[in-house]
Amino acid sequence: MSAMKRIIYIPFDHLHRSYGALKDAQRKEDVIAFVESARMTTGRPWHKERLFFLISSARHFAQSLKDEGFTVEYVKAPTTIDGLNEIKAKHNNLPITCAEPSSFTQYEALKNYGATFVENDFFLTPRPLFTLWAEKQKSFLMENFYRAQRIRLNILVEGKDPVGGAWNFDKENRLPPPKKYEGPAYLNHARDEIDNEVAQELGHTPIETWATTRDGALKQLRNFIDNHFAEFGPLEDAMTVENWALHHSLLSPYLNNGLLHPSEVITAALKAFKTGKVPIESAEGFIRQVIGWREYVNGMYWFLGPDYRKNNQLQADRKLLPLFRDPSKTQMNCMKETVTDINNRAWVHHIPRLMVLSNLAILTGTNPQEFLDWMREVFIDATEWVMVPNVIGMGVHADGGAMMTKPYAAGGAYISRMSNYCKGCSYNPKLRTGESACPFTTLYWDFLDRNQETFSKNHRMAQQFFGLKRLSDLPELKERARDVLEGLEAGKI
Repeated sequence: MSAMKRIIYIPFDHLHRSYGALKDAQRKEDVIAFVESARMTTGRPWHKERLFFLISSARHFAQSLKDEGFTVEYVKAPTTIDGLNEIKAKHNNLPITCAEPSSFTQYEALKNYGATFVENDFFLTPRPLFTLWAEKQKSFLMENFYRAQRIRLNILVEGKDPVGGAWNFDKENRLPPPKKYEGPAYLNHARDEIDNEVAQELGHTPIETWATTRDGALKQLRNFIDNHFAEFGPLEDAMTVENWALHHSLLSPYLNNGLLHPSEVITAALKAFKTGKVPIESAEGFIRQVIGWREYVNGMYWFLGPDYRKNNQLQADRKLLPLFRDPSKTQMNCMKETVTDINNRAWVHHIPRLMVLSNLAILTGTNPQEFLDWMREVFIDATEWVMVPNVIGMGVHADGGAMMTKPYAAGGAYISRMSNYCKGCSYNPKLRTGESACPFTTLYWDFLDRNQETFSKNHRMAQQFFGLKRLSDLPELKERARDVLEGLEAGKI
């Protein structure tokens, strides 16, 4: 033990051999430390599939380092600091180093503990570089950041001009789902001894959707590139009861826990695009999610600061509705399908998250912190840096427009257009009053009416408020809205 010089602490979202504090690790000098804290596993009602994925991935990664010849300490402890104390005591109080943690809370805890940090390079944009960009902006428009990223990283550009003649192909990527959808099958990942051990400890029967090894994550990447990438773009916003994933990559869990690095994903995507088999609208749409939105959200998390998550500019104070946890508490087919998928797989893609779940939260005035906590708990790819900007800024517009220039609020017409959820539903998206009116449609107009003072001067919402002024049934609509809110709180609508 005396030859060892330091302890390298590996959080459960730094699981890559070539990045973070491990990239220069030495087998004869470094002790590799993992801590499975009770605070992480039992502190909140985490989705068990999420816990299974995170813990099993970390244990597999720890085993791979042991197989490589490292001294690895994997301990269970009440907190991360308790676990590190136990490991330090065993190894002569060696100093601890770590890549910069991904949350303010863990960063402060480890800094106060005396850990030293190396740069977090699990993203393509260093935090100081994002700060330089953000400090020069009048408004934090993601599109501006994304275009700068394309040029900086030399991705899909010819000089300073975009390949294909446009910076984004959103208009081509908004198709509704086909009437009958049959797509390539997604991978199943067989469970091994480590998986089974974790599952037994959690009292959980895992599904086979999510890989828990580096090899499995690479297979998932290859499956997406070979079988889904070309079709990704046009249907990326579509929602259908016939296929839970459509052509989405399912790579976000591996990017967010480190099993895949964004550079690896981008390299694979660009290589496939250059074969000519992947159209520009699919290539650009996917690459924008990785080098644009993902990097932007992480940058904004750090730039906006630790108090940003407390924002509640719309003064929303409704308790989390029962249907968010129990799909039997609603007759709304879109919510029933979406929450059922979450309960089954700990995942739905970005449009159900934004235009179904978050949309209902903002329209009902659900407290943003309660909604944020729930989103953090149930999604397999949820981390603090992901969910805080996405929920507070984009999802429920609780930040007063610091990130988004207008709220992402919509009535039932959007869901009807982009999904087949409305078929066979108890409610009609075309109606805003009456017992069969879609709650989304009723609440959308009620939301505009309630927030006229806040948004009436927003030029991007002029058309919506013009429509509100033309409503002849506003008194009846407001009465229906009260009934809908009471019914949602009672778990009957």
